[in-house]
Amino acid sequence: MTHPRPADTGPVLRATDVDVVREGTHLLRSVSIDVHPGQHWALLGANGAGKSTLLNLLGAHGHPTRGSVEVLGHRLGAVDMRALRSLVGHINPRHPLRSPLTVRQVVLTGLTNTTEPVPRWQPTDDETTRAERLISVLGIAERDQARWDTLSQGERGRVLIARALMPQPRLLLLDEPATGLDLAAREQLLTSLDQLRHDHPDLATVLVTHHLEELPTGTTHALLLREGTTLARGPVDQVLTSDHVSKCFNHPVHLARDHGRWHVRART
Repeated sequence: MTHPRPADTGPVLRATDVDVVREGTHLLRSVSIDVHPGQHWALLGANGAGKSTLLNLLGAHGHPTRGSVEVLGHRLGAVDMRALRSLVGHINPRHPLRSPLTVRQVVLTGLTNTTEPVPRWQPTDDETTRAERLISVLGIAERDQARWDTLSQGERGRVLIARALMPQPRLLLLDEPATGLDLAAREQLLTSLDQLRHDHPDLATVLVTHHLEELPTGTTHALLLREGTTLARGPVDQVLTSDHVSKCFNHPVHLARDHGRWHVRART
């Protein structure tokens, strides 16, 4: 196997006719997606639709049963998976940190791809400056020295985004980042994501959710999954329609968009 080096051209992600079978059950069936620099994808579907399974493949955390997955130009199965994962910003809101690190310390662990600081490792001045800039962009500069165990769920989410961006990845994966957030924290998170997309125009993102209200205004594309298969895929205005979303969630709904944000209500 080869050790990955980021490619400079082509899609940052490509899954082609992917099947995932576990204990005889199809979790994904013939799913394909191409994600290019500057695109911001939403993976949407009901619970059990296969969203997290697909995200794990895209983040190099597993192999497909059939089909192919390329991450940053490297095909899974022909590359060092652990090294490849270090090049992808993967945000897990259930970050398993147990130590009372400060916000800055947590963000800096993004450079070593570890949960805890590496003994005797020290960031450079440029790396420290980058951490400070990301902390500021994410709107948590005043909490720079706050301990992890004192942060709200919303603050933790923004810290983890800053941490994921420290290695300057070309790809950011977000697994239901608004889970457990109250209204204010959710809106702060979505505002931060839109600001990041403005500041890093080549960054590609894939965000998993089953709540359309949690999609940032900068979302460009969407893939709807239903029972492990693709219901619709493409530019967001073509995919996020009332008919498509109703079929995806097996419930009649009316979808509206206002100032770039989506709203859903039951169709009567």
